[in-house]
Parts: sequence; C-alpha cells; structure tokens
Amino acid sequence: MTTTANQVSLAKLCKKTKFTKIGIYMNPVDNPFAPGAGSPPPELAGRDLIREQMTISIKRLRKGRPAKSMMLVGLRGVGKTVLLDQMMKDASADGVVTIRIEAPEGRSLPALLAPQLRLGLLKLSKVAAAADAAVRGLRALAGFASKLKVTFNDIEVGLDYDAEPGLADNGDLEGDLTALLEQVGRAAAAAGTLVAIYIDELQYVEEPQLAALISALHRCAQLQLPITVVGAGLPQLRGRMGEAKSYAERLFEFASIGPLLPPEAKDAIEKPIEEEGAKIDADAVGQIIAYTRGYPYFVQEWGKHAWDIAAQSPITLADVNAASTEAIATLDESFFRVRFDRLTPTEKRYLRAMATLGPGPHRSGDIAAVLSRDSTSLAPCRSNLIGKGMIWSPTHGDTAFTVPLFDEFMVRIMPGDTWLAGDL
Repeated sequence: MTTTANQVSLAKLCKKTKFTKIGIYMNPVDNPFAPGAGSPPPELAGRDLIREQMTISIKRLRKGRPAKSMMLVGLRGVGKTVLLDQMMKDASADGVVTIRIEAPEGRSLPALLAPQLRLGLLKLSKVAAAADAAVRGLRALAGFASKLKVTFNDIEVGLDYDAEPGLADNGDLEGDLTALLEQVGRAAAAAGTLVAIYIDELQYVEEPQLAALISALHRCAQLQLPITVVGAGLPQLRGRMGEAKSYAERLFEFASIGPLLPPEAKDAIEKPIEEEGAKIDADAVGQIIAYTRGYPYFVQEWGKHAWDIAAQSPITLADVNAASTEAIATLDESFFRVRFDRLTPTEKRYLRAMATLGPGPHRSGDIAAVLSRDSTSLAPCRSNLIGKGMIWSPTHGDTAFTVPLFDEFMVRIMPGDTWLAGDL
C-alpha cells in the first residue's frame, strides 16, 4: 500500500516542472509542512499562553520568588515534544542554563541526568562568581555517581573532581539527588541565572526515581533555589506523579496539551502556505481540520500531502480529498505501525476489541465482553499496554487510547472478525 502511494506521489511530483499559466507552481522543495517525531512545525499555533506561563515562572525563580515547575501532558501527536523544545529555546535565549533529556524505557533517571548535570555545572563554573559553587556541585556529582553506580549500573559520566565525603554519597537516591540538585541550584544562584531541566517521555521513569526527583525539587523550592523542571508525558503522568509523592500536585503546574481549536488549526494550515506565496481554499482547510480533528502531527501530515498533490495554487478541496489516501497510508506505515509492531498478539486483540467500541474511553468490562472474557483475567494484558504507553485510564475502570485515531487504524490493520478466534 505504501509503495503504491509513494509511486503515485512521485509520479505527480515529477510532472511539476514549471509554473502553470493558471496558478502558482507548488514546488515540492518549498513544501513548508514538517511531519516527523518532534519536528518543529512552521507555525506553532495555539501554544502561546503556555509558553508565556513558563516564561513568567522562570523569571520569578530567577528573582528568588516561588513558581511551580511544569508538566506537559497529552496524547501522542499533540506536539508535546515540539512545545518542550520551544520552551527550552525560549529559556536559552533568556540566558537560562538548559538541560535536555529523554527518558526511554529501560534507562534509569540518574544515568540520564548525571552527564547533563555535569555539562550544566561546567558551564556555570566558567562564571567567576559561581566557580566555587559549581566545583562543589561537580564534587557532589562525583559522589552521587560513584555511590549509586552499584544500584544503577547504567550510570556513565566523566568525573572532573574528586568526591567530597558526605556530599551526595550516601547511596540513597532520594537523599543524594536532593543534595546534588541543591548544589546545582546554589551554583545557578551564584551565577545569577537558573537551571531548567527538560525531560521528555517522563511517564517511563520508574516510580521510586520519580519520587526522588519530586522530593529533590520540593527541597529546592523550599530553599528558593533557581532550578526548575519542565516535563512532558502521556496523560497517566499526572496520576503517576501523585502516587509517587502526594504533594506533587502542589509542586507542578500540569498543562493539558490537546488538539488545536479550529481557529488555531486554521492558522497552522494557512500561515505556512501563505508564507510560501500560495493559497488554500477555505473548504479545503475545513476538510483538513475534519480529517485530522486538530491533532498537530496529523495536520502536518495532511498539509504536506495536500501541498505535494496540488498542481497549482490555491490548494482545493479535491486536492485535500485526494491527498487523504496518501496521508493515511503514510501514517499507517510510520506513526501507527511502529507502535503496533511492539505489541504481542494478545495485546493486539485487546486493542482491536477496544476499536470495535469506537474511540473511547471504554469500561474495562465492555472490552472484556467483546472478547467473551471477564475483566479480571484481562488485567495483566491491560497493565502491559499501559506500561507500553498504548492506553491509559482517565478514571477508575475506564480505558482509552493514548494515540489519537488508533481505533481506526486497528480496524484497518485487523479487518473483519477473524481476530476474535485467537487465544487470550
């Protein structure tokens, strides 16, 4: 299916060799849309208020005033990573020392943090007023890494100074991380700046490590140290943080990142096209919004294919409808398929049963009924899918997809009802 779609697309692109007499030539080289994992869109629509909120928090912290760290929570494809990276750029432009990590499955938080904290401390050590505090922070890092390497054997970090006995070297993650971040905060204060730690896919951090991070930030907040965390994760992150530490809700601002509202989606479609000197018809914009339901990643995918398939400006409703086949084929073979291929046969049948019921959320008992099973027997499968970030529980007993439009994909990839014959 993908090969055919690509061949058709290539054939159409090859025909675009000169300006037409009727309209503006839609050069594929100038296509402004950027579908991809974390690729910044040409127009970051609908996120200005959240960016401004974080900017205010950072400015308050630099003045020694209290401000909450921030968690960006939402489904796949809503642009959390893009927004996280833009916030990081905003802070860097304001002189903030920024640290960026991604928390994949199977890696410990200490292993991810240690090398980046080292780079941040080395940067702070170049500021004369902060040199001593930064060196003490590097000594704390040496103690932290050497003691916790026994527990987290994936820690690999260069050590610039010997450890200071008794400083972040007790071998207890919560206490040692608190001591380490405290020293980082003191170095930032001496330098007259702030350290901001940006963590993507935070839902994959194990609960004890998440609890240690929350505890360390809590202590830094009590001491009014200029250090903050901006995290991004799936919707279950809010609940996981509350389970890790009961006061997490008071320490973090949880910003729900969802699909774009119609006016925002309209900007995300029209502005990039107009900046290239082309146009798109209003009904074509409306159809893209209808197809994508305002999810930013899908907007980029449909925008890209609509531009490529259009012979000339303006892009029409017919162009968008024709492009939808290629957009869906591309999503099926990349955005959706990469997640589908990580599933066991049992997990695939569970998700297919969910898809039978529609987008969701659905009661666990209703999903079990589709499979002619009781919900208790399916609990391990459901738990595994939550762990893999495929589903989440909006409320007790409810189950929802974390990937928008995944129900439609499951119906396409597992059509009919033969999938019901498998064992669970």
